[in-house]
Amino acid sequence: MKNILYQESIVEIKHLFHIMKITALALFIFAGTAFATKSYSQVMKVTVVADKISTGKIINEIEKQTDYLFVYNVNEVNLKRTVQVNAENKSVAEVLNTVFAGTDIYYAMEGKNIMLMSKAKDIAQQSNKITGIIKDQEGEPIIGANITVKGQSIGTITDIDGRFVLEASANAIIQISYIGYVSQEVNIENQKNLNIILKEDTEMLDEVVVIGYGTMKKKDLTGAVSQVRPAELSNEAPKTVQDVLRGTAGLRIGFDGSAKGGGSMQVRGQRSVYSDGGHNDPLIILDGMIFYGELSEINPNDISQIDVLKDASSAAVYGAKAANGVVIVTTKKGRSEKPVINFSANVGFVTIGDNRKVYDANGYLKYREDFYITDTYGVNPQTGKYETYQTGNTPSEYYNRPTEANLNKHGITLDAWKAQTKQDESMSIEEIWGRRLGLQASDITLNNFLLGRTFDWYDHSFHTGLNQDYNVSVSGNSKKVNYYISLGYLSNEGVARGNEYSAVRSNIKLDTQITPWLSVGANINFQNRTDGDIATNWESQILDNSPFTTPYGDNGELVPHPMGENAYWKGYNFDYDRQYMDLDRGYMVLNSILNSKVTLPFGITYQFNVAPRYQYYHNRYYQSSQHPDWQAETHNRVTRNQGKRFDWSLNNTITWDYTWAKKHHTILTLVQEAEERQSWADEIIARNILPSEALGLHGTANGDKNLSSFSSTDTRETACGYLARLFYSYNDTYMATFSFRRDGYSAFGTTNPYANFFSGALAWTFTNEKFWAWEPLSSGKLRLSFGQNGNRSLADSYLALANLSLGKYTQGYINAASGALMDLKYLFVSRLANPNLQWEKTTSWNIGLDLGFLNNRINASLEYYVMPTTDMIMNQSLPSFTGFNSITTNLGRIENRGFELSINSRNIEKENFKWETGFTLSVNKNTIKKLYGESETIIDAAGNTTAKERDDVTNGWFIGHPVSAIWDYKVTGIWQKDEVEEAAKYGQRPGDPKVQNIYTADDKVNADGSVTPVYNNKDKQFMGETTPPVHWSLRNNFTIYKNWSFSFNMYSYMGHKSLDTNYLNNDNNYSQITNCRNVYTKKYWTVDNPTNTYARLSAQGPTGISAPARVIDRSFIRLENISVAYNIPQEFLEKYKILNAKVFATVRNVATWSKEWEYGDPETGGLAPRTYSLGINLTF
Repeated sequence: MKNILYQESIVEIKHLFHIMKITALALFIFAGTAFATKSYSQVMKVTVVADKISTGKIINEIEKQTDYLFVYNVNEVNLKRTVQVNAENKSVAEVLNTVFAGTDIYYAMEGKNIMLMSKAKDIAQQSNKITGIIKDQEGEPIIGANITVKGQSIGTITDIDGRFVLEASANAIIQISYIGYVSQEVNIENQKNLNIILKEDTEMLDEVVVIGYGTMKKKDLTGAVSQVRPAELSNEAPKTVQDVLRGTAGLRIGFDGSAKGGGSMQVRGQRSVYSDGGHNDPLIILDGMIFYGELSEINPNDISQIDVLKDASSAAVYGAKAANGVVIVTTKKGRSEKPVINFSANVGFVTIGDNRKVYDANGYLKYREDFYITDTYGVNPQTGKYETYQTGNTPSEYYNRPTEANLNKHGITLDAWKAQTKQDESMSIEEIWGRRLGLQASDITLNNFLLGRTFDWYDHSFHTGLNQDYNVSVSGNSKKVNYYISLGYLSNEGVARGNEYSAVRSNIKLDTQITPWLSVGANINFQNRTDGDIATNWESQILDNSPFTTPYGDNGELVPHPMGENAYWKGYNFDYDRQYMDLDRGYMVLNSILNSKVTLPFGITYQFNVAPRYQYYHNRYYQSSQHPDWQAETHNRVTRNQGKRFDWSLNNTITWDYTWAKKHHTILTLVQEAEERQSWADEIIARNILPSEALGLHGTANGDKNLSSFSSTDTRETACGYLARLFYSYNDTYMATFSFRRDGYSAFGTTNPYANFFSGALAWTFTNEKFWAWEPLSSGKLRLSFGQNGNRSLADSYLALANLSLGKYTQGYINAASGALMDLKYLFVSRLANPNLQWEKTTSWNIGLDLGFLNNRINASLEYYVMPTTDMIMNQSLPSFTGFNSITTNLGRIENRGFELSINSRNIEKENFKWETGFTLSVNKNTIKKLYGESETIIDAAGNTTAKERDDVTNGWFIGHPVSAIWDYKVTGIWQKDEVEEAAKYGQRPGDPKVQNIYTADDKVNADGSVTPVYNNKDKQFMGETTPPVHWSLRNNFTIYKNWSFSFNMYSYMGHKSLDTNYLNNDNNYSQITNCRNVYTKKYWTVDNPTNTYARLSAQGPTGISAPARVIDRSFIRLENISVAYNIPQEFLEKYKILNAKVFATVRNVATWSKEWEYGDPETGGLAPRTYSLGINLTF
């Protein structure tokens, strides 16, 4: 597109672009209407008739009669010059041609802007000229920005491309200002071409926050809302929505190490003990409508902002779905009147970050040697010391490799060492030793050990994965049409071989102004994704095979059993199995939002939104019976699943936004909504496919009908809701919000299909008071809110209803025709109905304080909340005479209370160096206040009785403790060499764990007067929780020499613990040693290294506790991201017609620190990939 500027004529700019065809016909009708409309300047007519009128008055008259806005420099345009005008119903262009005829003023029209400029400042006439371009943070040009030379009257404005030309001395300082942006001063320093980025001034813009069924300026907020803008993280190339949100105060984001990425989300703690069906997940809203899909369907590149509603007042507008908070995702719209094309490419490599390693060949042998030597530990009668001695008649040196050093250590000869066992005379020393270590359990392991052949199964199971992410978008904003069209392709490989994920994502967002009072729009999101190939079971592969085995046979062929056909444990070879498997799995999703808006008199608007969503899923999996271990009659030869979902929701919203007497601002919102969700799923499992399996996963028709199975599952649920919300503000100082919502849901019992939810909030901006005079605090607001929300998320839409199931059993009657025993089939009620089942309810009290210091250079927000949840959905045990074990009902109470802190500061703002910091801190205490209401009597060791409510020991739920409380025996250390006799009292020996015995009243007194400790639940203690109560994040952004930027982000979860049995080192409980399998590398107690942290190999707990777990701190700090970016100077981009270009490099999951956790990544408990990526962003 070209902008051509003339004095007496104008070539207007038209937006031409093609849109992909989709089934939503209404979208194209709206688009066609908009593009068929004549250009605004041709349609708009004005009437100006005067014999003598000033240029300034003519400009004012045109602005009154049209929507045009003039932009000009008063020093260049003589507004007092008078002319004669006789224009009746003439176009604006015709009037301007007459007004400026014979002058040095020329003009250009761009949308609703008319720019007036002086030819005297033309580029060709300037001898000491400075040129430049001014853009916003999105890379789009700013039209009409003011540029002046500091201390002088020289100045100009930017044109429709954001460019300017100015005469100034080589050492001058220019000042740039534009409404809604932070003003800047730039030292020219002999530069001839400047590329300047203006940053939005959020205070001047009155930053808009999405609050549900509408928006609100941040200064008017009364609730607890956190906002995230992905544009601020563009250098970090987030690949999921969770990556964007990580670090938000009060929001816990899990870490997913798979190729797909993502992770769980939880707002302000766990609200319920019921966890099925995403019951503790927040509600997701996409562009104003409930989003039923996966977050992976939303491309982070399409997101404009995300608002997290955390307290009841903010979230209550969503009533029975908002008990766990609300995450509102708003996608991008067109911003510039000129079409803007954005392209981004990001390519990265994924490697293993933190993960547990297994032993290599030498470590494997050393570990087995130490394992068998541990059995020889005992008190040596010759020395009186606890040391390596013997087991039975086998001395400890029996297991030592017969090196000269080891033989000298034990004072024996090689012949004496060999004579300790009988063997073939031809057997080598290495074979003797290998057999003493048990390597003969796998003949291949023993043979390869003797030949010195090894294989690294760990490296073979993992690889360096390739990640690719490409996105292109076209956007624009004319008077009639706002459009944003994007297409993205994502392809990720995980570090485990076969773990893959790919997706094609597209988005079309179109808003059309049909008339001054009617607008319509559509947002259509499409995704076609493949959830990956068959990934290797890497943990089985690295543990089930010894390092002396390989995936290949003598001729290079893949073998099914790496450990040998004669071995009891034959091993696992993914590459061999993969030859006999096939997989085809994927999703196709079309998510649409269609809307219309009618603007009525008196500040009233009516909006209708409808959001249909269609999803198709298929999964086709095949296992061939040609595999030697997979029998045709028992294995699922072919499994075919397919299903579809169709969901829709709609809402009608009436909003009255009215201000009177300048100081009174009222917004009344009324909403009616309805929704329906339906799903259909079928599964076919075919076995014993005859006559052959040549058709692979397509051969279900030939399966044995008696061995195959067929099933289908269909579901339907409906809901409706009504909302009234009132906001009032007086003089931007006192604010109040009240809402009432009534909801109905089909999944609950017939007695309680509806529920009512109330909320209210007050806010006081005390810095607007006349008495406030402390200048360092530039803004301050106190907020208080109360409200109640519901939770209707259930794994089963029919949980309140009785359930009929099919059963069968074989009876003693024989079928006369077949001679087989007859099966009796019957129907029975497997679930008891509960007509009273209803919503869980979460009540929230929240007090917040928002502070801005030093002209809002430092901004802080503090929140304190108390959030009890009642009527939790739980399974209550029933007496046996009822015929049912339990019934699903509403019981119990959980409370979350906590504190949040957010700080954002602009630490340094210099011309060539800027430093910004963001910090968040969240502290949450989770407590079970009530469960089933059943009481019990507790008797302590002194015989005292206490009545209390009964805990649920089976599920690990305890009154007065967190849902994730750790209640177990306490390990206090390791028995040492000088504690042989004391350890024996507990049936243990040195190297075994010490377990505290706190309840001694039931200990056993022996005949000789000695006491044998008895362990039971009375000896268990509360030792923390597995959910982290503390979360903080820290982000720093640096801008260096204008074009360079650097940032890093780190976060931490603290205060949580984990139960660990790895320290026991009792691997042979699972036959790893006996069957020659490998194990994870580890630390262990020996007589030469008597640690008090790790037990001996094959350690045992005291009598009655075979494997007591210890509690270890799982707190960690993760350096999550480091990124460096470079904005290419404008002078290199002009000849290629590029507005903005940036290259960046990013490392994700850079490093992790944990004081005690040693078993892989502390957050995932296993793999945590590290990604190195390089990307480029281009704007045209």
